[in-house]
Order: sequence, then structure tokens, then C-alpha cells
Amino acid sequence: MREPDSEELAELIGAQCLTAEAEAAGARLDQWLAGKLAPDLSRSRVQALVRQGAVELNGGPVGDPGRRLKAGDTISVRLPEPEPAQPAGEDIPLDILYEDDELIVVNKPPGLVVHPGAGNPTGTLVNALIHHCGDSLSGIGGVKRPGIVHRLDKDTSGVMVVAKTDRAHRSLSEAFADHGLTGDLERAYVALVWSAPARSEGVVDAPLGRAADRIRRAVVPAGRADARHAITRYAVLERFGRLDAPLAALVECRLETGRTHQIRVHMAHIGHPVVGDPDYGQAFRTKVNRLPDPLRAMAKDFPRQALHAKLLAFAHPVSGAMMRFEAPLPSDMEALVAGFRGI
Repeated sequence: MREPDSEELAELIGAQCLTAEAEAAGARLDQWLAGKLAPDLSRSRVQALVRQGAVELNGGPVGDPGRRLKAGDTISVRLPEPEPAQPAGEDIPLDILYEDDELIVVNKPPGLVVHPGAGNPTGTLVNALIHHCGDSLSGIGGVKRPGIVHRLDKDTSGVMVVAKTDRAHRSLSEAFADHGLTGDLERAYVALVWSAPARSEGVVDAPLGRAADRIRRAVVPAGRADARHAITRYAVLERFGRLDAPLAALVECRLETGRTHQIRVHMAHIGHPVVGDPDYGQAFRTKVNRLPDPLRAMAKDFPRQALHAKLLAFAHPVSGAMMRFEAPLPSDMEALVAGFRGI
């Protein structure tokens, strides 16, 4: 039997607030709530709604589907608005570095989310690509992520390739899954980091897994169930400030694996987090106060991690020819780097 969508379900259950009776004491929230809303809602759907923050317990978010109830607890369900079946095209400007019938290469600006998701249903790179490419992206790589074979964080800028055909999607996806071990993929990033590694070049070989908040990543023991192999190679391009105690450095990072937040976590792990990183650089926020004006104000106001995907090279999915694309630092990061050069 088909489960109703959010709009239909809203009509079925309305905005009712439920109260746990005496016999519900000790029961799991998800099990009890699914029973109350049956047959309109399955237990798995209830669990998903709880994790999305759509279920409140005694007036506040609960988060844990397995929370044990007490007699008299009040539970309310606030269903999210139904999402469109597929993203709509939006006239968002694109910085196109290359395009043919198989693929498109863009220079993604900072602040642009790659594909729709919770909290970002519109205004994404995917919406811009659908408007620009039209029906050529339909059905490639899934409805929500058409043509996307790799991604950059919202506040990371730089080169991205997007597939426009199924064969291009398969070929590029295989290349990114292989992480360039066969020699047909090359990626290089530039990061402005605090202090500077003692060595001019180095390798960070440290497995990554989920951090406590389930959104961030962390270096974890190799034997942990969620540990994923991760290797980042870095080379110091410039050091800023005193030679014996640099305040910051410009570092090139090359990936041998492609884990979520890999560069940001690895650089923080070795004591050199990316400048402006809100998730992994908090311990270095006081370093800003040691900077001279006007650089101090510039660094304080910098709204994102200073990380840029400067280079992407790959084999064309049809011709096999190697293609190489580079994007200069965006203006905000270029200005920040120039400020550090001046100290």
C-alpha cells in the first residue's frame, strides 16, 4: 500500500498534539507514535521525521526516535512542506569554463550549494544547471543530483565538472570513485591555513569518520566501523609573517581520496586549520587578534573557509583526451591572501 505524501498526510493527521497515556510509559517514541498514526505512517517514516526535527516532545525537538516516553508527555508532529518531484531550473549565473554535448565545467563561486537538500531546496548549482542545460540533464545521476559526479562544500569555490549524458556520468563517476589512482584524474586545492607546517611537503594519512554531531567529520581510529581511508598530500607555497613563527601559510593540497571535508579535517588534525573554517578552526579564532590592522578586520569578517579548488584534470568520457582546467582564486580569498602577504 502506498504511503501518503506530506500534503496528503497533513490532511489526515492535521495539527493534532498527542498525549502519552499511563500505559505508554517506557515505550519507544517511534513505536508508540507509529501505532497512533497507523496506517497512515510507518515506523520508518516516523523515525525519519524525528531525525528531521519534525517531531517535538513536550514543546522541544527530540531527535532520538528511541526516546522512552513518560506518562503525560505531549508529542506533536510538524510535517515539512512537500518538495517538488525534481528541482526546477533557475536563472542563476554560471561561470562556464568549458562545455560540449557530454559535459560542462564550471567555476563554482563560494556560497553556492551544489544540489538541493534540507534547508536548501532552491538556489543551488543544480537549479542553475537545469536552467542552462534544459532537458539534457534529465535522469542523469538521480532526480535531486542530475549530472553531479563530485561536489564542493557550499563555501568552497573552484572547478567542478558535471555530466550531461549517461555515458559521461558513468565514466566520470568511475574516475572520481578511483580517486585518480589509474592516472586519469587530478585535483588540486589551495588553502590559506593558520601557522605553517614545519616541512615544505608532507602527507596526512588518517582515517575519517563521523564526529559527535553527525554532520562534521573527525580523524578516528582505523578499526572503527565508520572509519574511511583518507590521504591528503600538501605542499607549502608561501609562508606569511616571521620565518621562525609564521602566522599563516598558503598550501596546495592534492587528494588521493575524496572524503567529506577531507582537507579541512586533515589540516586541522596536523595543527593548521583553514582560515575562516567555522567547523574545524574554532580553536584558532584568537589568532585573528594578533594580526595587524587592517588585516585583523579583514580576517574577522571573512565569512567562510579559505579553500579553493584550483585545478581539475580528467579524461574526456568519449574521446579519452586529457582535459585540464584551472580557476584563479576568487576575489575575496585573493584579497585575504594579499593582506597576509603584506604583514
